[in-house]
Amino acid sequence: MSAHAQYTPGPASGAQVQKREGEKWTLILVRELRHSPEKVWQALTDPEHLREWAPFDVSGSLDQVGATVKLTWVGNPRPIDTKVTRVEAPRVLEYGDIRWELEPTVGGTRLTLWTDIDRRFITWGAAGWHISFDVLDRLLAGQPFGRLAGGDATKMSAWQRLVAEYGEQFGVKPPNWPGQPPQK
Repeated sequence: MSAHAQYTPGPASGAQVQKREGEKWTLILVRELRHSPEKVWQALTDPEHLREWAPFDVSGSLDQVGATVKLTWVGNPRPIDTKVTRVEAPRVLEYGDIRWELEPTVGGTRLTLWTDIDRRFITWGAAGWHISFDVLDRLLAGQPFGRLAGGDATKMSAWQRLVAEYGEQFGVKPPNWPGQPPQK
């Protein structure tokens, strides 16, 4: 049995949304990791590390302010030119619509993600990042089992469960995924 088949994410937690006027809302997701900020920072900035856990690939390192990289989301072959706008290693990283903050804790690092997502798909984003953070935690612990994003993640019943749980927490009705009957 593959590592992906054995994986089951825990319940939806550590997330909130900032609702705004317009199409985009901000998803804020917090995860406690048992790894140093320096180790987490490398996983956030190095393209090889990102390829192991993040829902996108980048064409270069994200550790230089002003750098422009091509960011390619899993399942979307069209790269997006993305500018790195803030780097305060190993505490704050911003590029495109994404901001990371790392705070040292007694047991490791509190990682906080802020990302702008179309409000119609905020629950999908929360579920996807939840899974990506689980993959990141295992990668940093030396137990990698490979990226689980895009279509691979959405096929999991656990992803669908997370979408529903985050929808309840956020007070929004999740969109239907392919093959699902319309929600009432």
